[in-house]
Amino acid sequence: MKLSRRVTTAAALTVLAVGGAIAGTSPASAATVKPVATKSAAAAYNGVCGTGYKVIDSTPVGNSGKVYVTWNESTGKNCAVTIRNTTGAKIYMAVELNIVTDHETTPVRDNGKYTSYAGPVYMSARGHCIEWLGAIGTATGGDSGHCG
Repeated sequence: MKLSRRVTTAAALTVLAVGGAIAGTSPASAATVKPVATKSAAAAYNGVCGTGYKVIDSTPVGNSGKVYVTWNESTGKNCAVTIRNTTGAKIYMAVELNIVTDHETTPVRDNGKYTSYAGPVYMSARGHCIEWLGAIGTATGGDSGHCG
């Protein structure tokens, strides 16, 4: 499923790039057309996990933001944070990180009403696969993988 999302995203970006190139070759009279409002930029990782953490994955949380997963090789820890596309009034947000095993484990979680991000949460995961979840309002997104 993740591969098909990436292929779909790549195809959409190609269409946008080609459309932009075509629009750039329009006659000068096109400059009188009013600009169309665009969606806000996607949430960017804000470095809140700290030094040594590298982004290894991200998953959309509806159209509201992303949950980012990072890894610190030297400590063997993963970190996750859910980030909104735009800062705004406080809204329910959550981030959760867990180890995938054949027995029940306790996830680490941060949730509450926040203006820009939930987390960070950390988990020692060397030698384990992980799963993560982010929520913004009623939208959720998550995935699993990154065994190491």
